[in-house]
Amino acid sequence: MKKLLLLTAVAGLFAFSSVNAQTRAPKLSVGAEFAFPMGDYADFADFGFGGSLQYQHPVAANLLLTGSAGYTSFQGKDIEVGDVTLEGGSMGYVPVKVGARYYFGENFFAGAEAGAAFATEDGDKTRFAFAPGIGVDFPVSDKSSIELGARYENWGKGDTDVTASFIGLRLAFNFGL
Repeated sequence: MKKLLLLTAVAGLFAFSSVNAQTRAPKLSVGAEFAFPMGDYADFADFGFGGSLQYQHPVAANLLLTGSAGYTSFQGKDIEVGDVTLEGGSMGYVPVKVGARYYFGENFFAGAEAGAAFATEDGDKTRFAFAPGIGVDFPVSDKSSIELGARYENWGKGDTDVTASFIGLRLAFNFGL
């Protein structure tokens, strides 16, 4: 049921077209994701990486609604339990989020997204995802830009006792539509 609601919300975002902002146009971006675990999660996971696709739809002069999906993989750390070492394999997630982005001035923005991180490995389930962040767009033509963003991302506990939290960096290319 949760997946159906989330997919309906994402579909509604893409279908939203009744409001037209004067100064911004819809954008689609493709990005590389880098994640640096922190807190208790850093005890279990090393550096993470992946990719994402994001749609941005203007609703006011400096306000855009966002919808994003991607894939992030973390390499698990080896954990010693007594005389036994448990090898930490990889942990994969498909985060799907919706949110908003506000531009301060021409190129600087702050935003937040919420949604779900769907686990791709057995033994873990879907986690609630929340991600506030900041960033900057560097225009490269009339309709395209390179984006650099940083965010704090938190994925709830799911079936484990550990909340996945990390600092995320995104380097993306934005296409104006």
